[in-house]
Amino acid sequence: MLESIILTATNYWHFVFPAIIVAYLTANYFKHGLNKYPGPFLASLTDIWRFIDVWNRRPDITQLSLHRKHGDVVRLGPNTITFSDPAAIKTIYGLNKGFVKSGFYPPQQAISRGTRLPSLFSTTDESYHASLRRSVNAAFSMSALVQYEPLVNEVITLFLSRTSTIYARTGAVCDFALWLQYFAFDVIGQITYTKQHGFVDKNEDIDGMIAYLGRLFSYVAPVGQIPWLDLLFLKNPIVRLLDYMGFKLFAFPITAFAQTRMTERLSEIKSNKAQGLAPSTGRGDLLSMFLKAQTDRPDFMTDQRVLTMAVSMAFAGSETTAISLAAVFYFLLKHPDCYTKLQEELDGAIQTGKIETRESGLVSWAESQTLPYLDAVIKESFRMHPAAGLPLERITPPQGIEICGKFVPGGTIVGCNAWVIHRHEPTFSVNGRYNVDTFNPDRWLECTKEQRKEMEGTMFQFGAGSRTCIGKNISLLEVYKLVPSFLRRFEVTLDDPAKEWKLHNAWFVKQLDFNVRFRERTMEA
Repeated sequence: MLESIILTATNYWHFVFPAIIVAYLTANYFKHGLNKYPGPFLASLTDIWRFIDVWNRRPDITQLSLHRKHGDVVRLGPNTITFSDPAAIKTIYGLNKGFVKSGFYPPQQAISRGTRLPSLFSTTDESYHASLRRSVNAAFSMSALVQYEPLVNEVITLFLSRTSTIYARTGAVCDFALWLQYFAFDVIGQITYTKQHGFVDKNEDIDGMIAYLGRLFSYVAPVGQIPWLDLLFLKNPIVRLLDYMGFKLFAFPITAFAQTRMTERLSEIKSNKAQGLAPSTGRGDLLSMFLKAQTDRPDFMTDQRVLTMAVSMAFAGSETTAISLAAVFYFLLKHPDCYTKLQEELDGAIQTGKIETRESGLVSWAESQTLPYLDAVIKESFRMHPAAGLPLERITPPQGIEICGKFVPGGTIVGCNAWVIHRHEPTFSVNGRYNVDTFNPDRWLECTKEQRKEMEGTMFQFGAGSRTCIGKNISLLEVYKLVPSFLRRFEVTLDDPAKEWKLHNAWFVKQLDFNVRFRERTMEA
């Protein structure tokens, strides 16, 4: 019987093979009954459509256009739908709803000695995430900002000084997006290890870390649409075995830097113990907090998990913060009236004593919180250009769930894209007075308290729920301090005011061709 089937299939392969493909595509089209939702026809048949769209580097434009054409629910794959209604956020990302992260995230895991390093961001195991987050939560609280601010001040002071030396005094053109990423990387190094990587001081990409991150995200964004591809490429058994044996086919320079810093710290602690000193190094950085968590929970917080936390800080912390900072400065430069208004607010705060006059031009976190227009500019920049440019994917619980009045079967991939959510007209147009596609900080100042609360509750640049970015407070600390400090010291102008920047959406939406010039400002009380 089996031989007969094989013989028939062999003889009629040119009929059998197409029939199998048609059956497969048909099954995809009707999967979970998602064929009732609108979207590109090819997307309903295969995830290859999503792969190509992401590979073209502007899926944010595609998805916004699709939602504006089809409405609140759009099908992006045989088993994938996205929502543009902010009400979906509370269901999909709310606490104890039973959703888990999709296969999009594991390809982003680093490898050390042949072993994956599932981080808070990349793990799909909710119980592991909860245990890890519980172990390190204290290190990222708002109260912890007090001990990190002096560390951030060191980097800002150096950054302002080097900007003056390298660019302002020479009149040289600055690739501002890259320069801001140097800053963000050094802040992460300082906060994590009390040791800067050296990007700002040397004005170069140390060990090619930024170039490596760019290649990594350009890889994981499309591959994450068809996750099993990663098991063929970067995570296949041969590559992992060779990595374990010391052959680094795909080197992770950030992991190597973190391992070196961790080894140094452990040696320091061991030396202190041998001298009868307190085991703590007395440093107020994140690595100290992670090692304290290891002391509190030694069975769970292994050396590998401490390393994972250190590595993940650089992976996410540098990219997202740099993108947010570049967005703030770009929108100010493209809207001179907003730039002037913010500059006047800063100068007025100096004159009235709200901001202390410091030789470096540094503005404290507390001082930045007294500047309402600065707050509006930053929030509007976050709205217009959130760092992440793809849906934050989740899988519905096995029993299925209702989202915005639509029952979605279990096992379906769902999500929201901040680039779509942040242009939701009923929320952000403020009764139709403001165009959601236009940068206008006034929408945050001329709305009612209720409208502002709704807008703030809809902002999605850091995610939502239990998986909200754990480094959110650190990122806000950097942004709210650097922007006013920089504008106190320098006048910024576009090298070519008529030229638009280019955007590269490889999971995070990086800015390219953002070239500027700086001129020193006189800082007077």
